[in-house]
Amino acid sequence: MKLKEIERTAVQAWSPATTHPIYLASGTSAQQLDASFSTNATLEIFEVDFRDPSLDMKQKGTLPASNRFHKLIWGNFGNGSAESSGVIIGGGDNGVLTMYSVHQILTSKGDPVLGQTEKHSGPVRALDFNPFQSNLLASGANDSEIFIWDLNNFSVPMTPGTKSQPHEDISVVSWNRQVQHILSSAHPSGKAVVWDLRKNEPIIKVSDHSNRMHCSGMAWHPEVATQLVLSSEDDRLPVIQIWDLRFATSPLSQLEGHTRGVLSVSWCQADPDLLLSSAKDNRILCWNPSVGEVVYELPIRSQWCFDVQWCPRNPSVFSAATFDGWINIYSVMGGNLEAQQKTQADKISSSFNNLDPFGTGQSLPPLQVPEQVTQTTLIPPLKKPPKWIRRPVGVSFAFGGKLITFGLTKAPGQQMQQIYPHQVFISQVTTETEFLLRSKELQMALQSGNLLDYCQGKIQTAKLPFEENLWNFLKVNLEQESRTKLLKLLGYSKEELQRKVRDTDGLISQALLLGNFEGAVELCMRAERFADAIILAIAGGDNLLKKTQKRYFAKQKTNLSVVSDDIVCTCDLQSWKEALAILLTYSKHEDYTQLCDMLGARLESEGDAALSSDACLCYISSGNVERLVECWVKNHETSSPLALQDLIEKVMVLSRSVEILRGTAGPAPGPVLAERITQYASLLASQGCLAAAMNYLPSSSKEVSENQAVVGNSSIGGEMVLCMRESWSFDRHQDLKFHLIYLPEKFTPLAPITAPVMGLPAEPQGTHPQLSRLQESGQSPPGAPKEGSLQVPGNCFFSCQYHQLPRESIERKELPPEHQALKTTFEGLVQRCSAVATDPKTRRKLEDAVQRLECLYEKLREQALSPTILMGLHEIARCIEAKNYPQGLVVHTQVVSSSSFSEVSGFMPILKVLMTIAGKLNV
Repeated sequence: MKLKEIERTAVQAWSPATTHPIYLASGTSAQQLDASFSTNATLEIFEVDFRDPSLDMKQKGTLPASNRFHKLIWGNFGNGSAESSGVIIGGGDNGVLTMYSVHQILTSKGDPVLGQTEKHSGPVRALDFNPFQSNLLASGANDSEIFIWDLNNFSVPMTPGTKSQPHEDISVVSWNRQVQHILSSAHPSGKAVVWDLRKNEPIIKVSDHSNRMHCSGMAWHPEVATQLVLSSEDDRLPVIQIWDLRFATSPLSQLEGHTRGVLSVSWCQADPDLLLSSAKDNRILCWNPSVGEVVYELPIRSQWCFDVQWCPRNPSVFSAATFDGWINIYSVMGGNLEAQQKTQADKISSSFNNLDPFGTGQSLPPLQVPEQVTQTTLIPPLKKPPKWIRRPVGVSFAFGGKLITFGLTKAPGQQMQQIYPHQVFISQVTTETEFLLRSKELQMALQSGNLLDYCQGKIQTAKLPFEENLWNFLKVNLEQESRTKLLKLLGYSKEELQRKVRDTDGLISQALLLGNFEGAVELCMRAERFADAIILAIAGGDNLLKKTQKRYFAKQKTNLSVVSDDIVCTCDLQSWKEALAILLTYSKHEDYTQLCDMLGARLESEGDAALSSDACLCYISSGNVERLVECWVKNHETSSPLALQDLIEKVMVLSRSVEILRGTAGPAPGPVLAERITQYASLLASQGCLAAAMNYLPSSSKEVSENQAVVGNSSIGGEMVLCMRESWSFDRHQDLKFHLIYLPEKFTPLAPITAPVMGLPAEPQGTHPQLSRLQESGQSPPGAPKEGSLQVPGNCFFSCQYHQLPRESIERKELPPEHQALKTTFEGLVQRCSAVATDPKTRRKLEDAVQRLECLYEKLREQALSPTILMGLHEIARCIEAKNYPQGLVVHTQVVSSSSFSEVSGFMPILKVLMTIAGKLNV
């Protein structure tokens, strides 16, 4: 992508990486003439402002120069002072070497020329600053002349050693990027010499034996001290050679991509895997020299680029100077390249201010030229992220309480192939040790079925009387004759009742001896000895008889043999235990649960805090898990892990007792319970207990068919919908079963369902006003998919869907014979697992598998699966037949990772579940 441009026939130099803002210096080139054939020379400094979307660069300083330039470089020397911006060194004709103060050029204050020398005997084409000592400058010219300059004393240079023989021009000099006393020089003949300044002598000479290597550029590897590249300008050998000084008999490798001679190379100091080159084939290429691959290319232009340079401060940017008199700045991150330039006619018109150039003073008529069409060329970015974007080290928390840390380990410097192995460390972070211990104890008790001992342990360790009483109620629910034992927990027993009868007889006798017939009748009525009460009331007079008869008939109206809700609704709440005892003793089985719930609801709504907590005991007695959770949440804090564990322990024990009593699993969780289960599963997952977390969530959509989406109130004014389903959209290696979706407060479902969903009242199917009109007309809800997907507004984070079989009959095609073996194998696996599975949850998973596999068979009938998926399915089937389930799971992962989610989401999760179950059951 082109970012900036200036029209200059010039050599260029970027400001150092420490300089801000970014500048680009240009000096009139001594190697070519512009269109005016002027021999003047100018040194200019431009600010490169990438915030400005235009292609123009702002000129910040200009200086007439006495000589044209063969080479410009910009160094940090003198940057110690606040106003200094370094120095620019210009190499010119006749051996002239000039040092300029950048600050003086930018401010136009004082003489910007800090020093000038003519020590060289010819044009100075080679310059380089030492990267370790900013005051050291190397220069090269004709006759093998190489000088080392100390900018603090810019008059007397040093030499690295005796001139190399035979004498020839120096085309480039370059300091080593790792060792400060190593300097190299290259000659047009293709020979490179490496100098050791400590010894003042050459230590090695590198030469290509083809005699076709005309060296135009040289650069040291930014990180490997013994490696360098040489580029060849000869059209017969347009290559870039990579050399290692330890194996200097021949190059390690050659980069062959240009079709004509290479004019310039530049190695990115921020990423050794990026090497720029320009050539006489009008192409600018960016190489990964480690593998010899072109990773970026600019389109072919009309003119040669004789110099390319990376920007030191912004490594994604480079500049290119071309022989047609332009310096362009590009980005290697991709984008559009605008190819249209101003036409010559536009330039002439603007020069004459649209007046007749021949002096008539008349305005020029508009020039009728074909309309210029902007040609936009799309340039792809680098093929891989550059090093400055890649994080060398990092740390991140991941799902399941995983702490992921990674670092970048450099390959040894001796290796040519620059391989950077990524060391990734995965650690399990656990912060709630007591929570995990208690959760594990609960899991073991649930799996072993030894819940009585678990409850007994809770009773013994209970710190509060209420907690002990509550666990006693939960324990009794798991035992035989639970009603009798619950009665005893309330403080009533047959022995105590008999003792009370004896006590009542004594009190009645005492009242009669005192002539207190009214007191004696009262005692009989309380003891429900109605016949004795009537007889004593006759002896007490007409008024007492009428009063007793009225009370008797009122009692008979309720008839304790069939307890109505009057007792629950009218009893004194302080005597709730007596009311619950009456329910335990006299209520019918089918009425007992409802009456217990009614009593609990009164305690919650009418009682104080203590009585509201006692309502939990009523819900435990009735086995109503959802009401227990609602009551507990109302009176207890559940936000901390241990507090949430307290609740889940009670919920799971009560749920298991209900399951034992009914012989089947309880109803789907309501909104409050579903929210707490989700919190609990999320907390377990965050501590790394993924398997345990999965046990608390439904294993399939069948388990939530009666309540497809569970609604709970949200603190942000909307509704949180818990949609339980199998999914692996978050992590390919884990089956997650829930999504949280934020919905607006007003939401209308667009598909019929038979249970209350999204806040709709629980009405019989077809009676809801929003749905009945559609059903009467025989229409489908607007926008409802064929599978019955529940449509949600567009501002939801995820879609919430439930799947059901269509009601209409469908004529199915025959399964292709080549895939019949898949159905046989998978159904056989389900049958083998079902024959030995005893756990209710496992059996439900297997029942669901039969339905879920129909999705696979349908795709096989329609031939809708790719060859890769089919090959993987047959390989999985072979593993199942061989009972090699671990290998089957490996193949499963390979298929999933190489396929799109939409192709395999309907059947691949259940295949994983089946193989996991089969492995556990060893079938």
